[in-house]
Amino acid sequence: MLKKYFKYFLLFTFLVAIDQYIKYIFVNGFYKEGECISLVLAYNKGVAFSMFAFLAQYLKYIQIVILMGGIVYLAINKDILKIYILPITLLFAGGISNIFDRFIREGVVDYVYWHCGFDFAIFNAADVIIDISIALILYISYKQEKIKE
Repeated sequence: MLKKYFKYFLLFTFLVAIDQYIKYIFVNGFYKEGECISLVLAYNKGVAFSMFAFLAQYLKYIQIVILMGGIVYLAINKDILKIYILPITLLFAGGISNIFDRFIREGVVDYVYWHCGFDFAIFNAADVIIDISIALILYISYKQEKIKE
């Protein structure tokens, strides 16, 4: 049983390390302007699309409380962890990496800026990892419902 969870711990550690390394590169001056996508440094003091930026100094603590709530929920509902272990690993990796930014930098380090045809949000690898985790949760939920039918 521990071997199974150990590989997810390694995945979690790898994803956080990779995300933090990429952010380190941008914090230390890397940028690349492009026609549709630019790789530029931005600090997001809010959450998605900079919402709640007025809570900047408190967001890290709010997010930790939410994270702890998720951990308690999973501790109580262990069967959910068994089914959704991969997306939960991805979700926690992306979330914790972004929370880590709030403690050591001015805000969450974003760097992929889409501006082809319209301006889109600027985001980072942790955001993509979180999006993938949500897609996996939806997919697994759909498959679970199909099994029940």
